[in-house]
Amino acid sequence: MSELAERAAALRKTETTGALGWRRPSYWPFIIPALVIVIGVIVFPWAFTIWMSLNEWKVGAPTTFVGLANYLRLPGDPRFVEAVWHTLLYTLLSVALPLIFGTFAACVFHARFPLRGFLRGLFIMPMMATPVAIALVWTMMFHPQLGVLNYLLSLIGVPPQLWIFHPATVIPSLVLVETWQWTPLVMLIVLGGLAAIPSEPYESAQIDGANGWQVFRFITFPLILPFLFIAAMVRTIDAVKSFDIIFAMTQGGPGTASETINLYLYSVAFAYYDIGYGSAIAVIFFVLIIVLAALLLYVRQRTQWTQLTREAPAEAVA
Repeated sequence: MSELAERAAALRKTETTGALGWRRPSYWPFIIPALVIVIGVIVFPWAFTIWMSLNEWKVGAPTTFVGLANYLRLPGDPRFVEAVWHTLLYTLLSVALPLIFGTFAACVFHARFPLRGFLRGLFIMPMMATPVAIALVWTMMFHPQLGVLNYLLSLIGVPPQLWIFHPATVIPSLVLVETWQWTPLVMLIVLGGLAAIPSEPYESAQIDGANGWQVFRFITFPLILPFLFIAAMVRTIDAVKSFDIIFAMTQGGPGTASETINLYLYSVAFAYYDIGYGSAIAVIFFVLIIVLAALLLYVRQRTQWTQLTREAPAEAVA
């Protein structure tokens, strides 16, 4: 009897181990290809970049392990420090202006009027153009003698400007192009938010006699704020790593007046062939993008959207 009990207990233990213990999964053939692609496309390049940043490596010369010397070199590099400030200024303006104009355009196109669909399609066309084509067209428009922008300024008595050909105006000029291209994206995101807002708060505000600015400030803006954060996050990540339009229009010039981290990285790695130092810049650049994205996510998580939504109609009534 005891032998039968021992066999039954051993059988139950075997069944439990088989149910809860490790068993060779049958889905490995489906996982392995994706795992290989992720390791080959994402993990290995970044691991190799970090390894290169720890070495002094110039094209045609042997590698020499230098540890953190490339990273310690960055704060004393005035060109890198200048590129960081250019990147932050360019990103700030390239995010703020499309958010402002995109929100205004979304409020305009949310209203019902004739040809609204056609004008919406016309408004989003800049977002569909290729960056190089945009850069070539705007470079011709910015020409000090032959550009159409200076001609338009002359019609209202404003003297001609040097635009991208002067250090003081090159970054605002590039931001103008960035704003023209990506304001439609913000408009589309905010339009989605406006379409999701219920009509009851607006009806209550209309009954209480609220004007247009009060309706926007206390009802529309709090309710579309989550969508604005999404747009800001997308635009921040895109603007901080912008390369194509800046390179095609100014190549970081005049001098280094519009050189961002991305362009300085390109110059170090592919013009001066200093692969080790360029890899260190790439790692710091990646960390900067992660920090900015994490900061936006933190602000979004800390914001009390529900509280804003509940308080908006009451504030509008007051």
